[in-house]
Amino acid sequence: MCAHDLLFFNDTFHLFQAEEGNIEYKLKLVNPTQYRFEHLATQLKWRLQEGRGEAVYQIGVEDNGLMVGLTEEDMKASLKTLRRMAEKVGADITLLREREVDYELDRSRRKIAEVLVRKVPDDQQFLDLRVAVLGNVDSGKSTLLGVLTQGELDNGRGRARLNLFRHLHEIQTGRTSSISFEILGFNSKGEVVNYSESRTAEEICESSSKMITFIDLAGHYKYLKTTIFGLTSYCPDFAMLVVGANTGIAGTTREHLGLAMALKVPIFIVVSKVDLCSSGTVEKTVRQLERVLKQPGCNKVPMLVTSPDDAVTAAQQFAQSASITPIFTLSSVSGENLDLLKVFFNILPPLSNSKEQEELMQQLTEFQVDEIYSVPDVGTVVGGTLYSGVCREGDRLVVGPTDEGKFLRLKVCSMQRNRSACRVLRAGQAATLALGNFDRSLLRKGMVMVSPKMNPTICWQFEAAIVLLFHAKTFRRGFQVTVHVGNVRQTATVECLLGKVHFSEELRTGERAVVCFRFMKHPEYLRVGAKLLFREGVTKGIGHVTHLLPTSQNHGNMAFFANFSARFLIIY
Repeated sequence: MCAHDLLFFNDTFHLFQAEEGNIEYKLKLVNPTQYRFEHLATQLKWRLQEGRGEAVYQIGVEDNGLMVGLTEEDMKASLKTLRRMAEKVGADITLLREREVDYELDRSRRKIAEVLVRKVPDDQQFLDLRVAVLGNVDSGKSTLLGVLTQGELDNGRGRARLNLFRHLHEIQTGRTSSISFEILGFNSKGEVVNYSESRTAEEICESSSKMITFIDLAGHYKYLKTTIFGLTSYCPDFAMLVVGANTGIAGTTREHLGLAMALKVPIFIVVSKVDLCSSGTVEKTVRQLERVLKQPGCNKVPMLVTSPDDAVTAAQQFAQSASITPIFTLSSVSGENLDLLKVFFNILPPLSNSKEQEELMQQLTEFQVDEIYSVPDVGTVVGGTLYSGVCREGDRLVVGPTDEGKFLRLKVCSMQRNRSACRVLRAGQAATLALGNFDRSLLRKGMVMVSPKMNPTICWQFEAAIVLLFHAKTFRRGFQVTVHVGNVRQTATVECLLGKVHFSEELRTGERAVVCFRFMKHPEYLRVGAKLLFREGVTKGIGHVTHLLPTSQNHGNMAFFANFSARFLIIY
């Protein structure tokens, strides 16, 4: 077997050995034959598909991860081949980092290189990641987003955040009370695209191959229900917890950290306002965060990012392991370490792989209604996220449930993503849909727009397996809580609950049970398996929906309790 054939065999073996993921190890790519080059290009296509448009090539590394390194000449030849491969499939490459390694068999200088390959999938306009921004009031969340998206540093008095506020009272108080969205783009070469060079969001979308959509949430405790709605409804890929270096862990910081962990949203931390503090104070805040993250309830591995090399490593490990929690220390006034956060965002890969995305797209259309507007000359517009399926201009869907439990027919007239027109919407993407002259008064947040083929059913009562995180006294039948399930937010009554082995009158902090909830105002559309979060004052609990009760069982009777008890025994 000749050398080229051996390399071809190794490539093929490695492709089948590690099918999943977008990271590819290559020892060298020097002067491949045309036959092997075609195979390498096909392999690159596969990695791009796995990473939904992004792949990372580690050159000078064997298939088993051993860092052998290459000479300067071989590295240049390998990068040249990789660039040709990228051109072949219509992608761009960016050299993330190079470093020297010691190889026992050779004392000459050897290097390994890490290269990002990016190509927008043919069926998409750009890659899209959603990041929820959490943190206590006055921690600098909106200011940080203003600096990232506007491209100008803050003046120390909050000038950068003014463009993000939606209401007059927010500008007057400097505090976010509603959910707002901001975008940060990266082109195919990894360069930042924001409002400093583009006048409109449409221009940013056109110039970007990757888009970070920030969901700016409220930090004040009295707006906690709005923050929870943003986390449960908008399906963020990641959460960014902003902590003021001068205040440390204060106010709602622990609450927001707990919410993100309860909903299993991967979280990283930004310590802001380092320009206001001494290095000792910043270190004290970082140590405080590390202690909290290492506690038994969190079980996280904090990773302080201090260099571009750390930022690359953090982005890759963060996406691969739920326990890794990167920590950045930066200033929105001086710009210190701001570039490290941009490097992190540029490399951060999507969580779901192409297979999961494909499975969701094969299902029937289901769009969650999160926002409702009336736009002059356009009509009624709804904003939200497509949970499953594919939605196109002109599709006819049904929306509901109404207060009477009905679903109404409507037509999708046009669509926009990040304020830029689009014709096709795919599962997992957020957008606004124009519904023409459909009566806005018939719509409310929490509704869904689904395919008529789905034959959607309504739900007044449902069962959920829950864990009571905290309750001052005891949790019992008749207790009323605010239930959050996806984009649904409504007060529900505890109809009955089961202890671990028998019907129980009450539940205490830390205990588990199957609980039957009943909505108080109107029916909702729910899915079995959906994550559930409920709260009322200091009472908090999490769980998931286990069973939807048919309409005929909405009024308690002996048959209902018998069924409930039987299902409980199966669950436990």
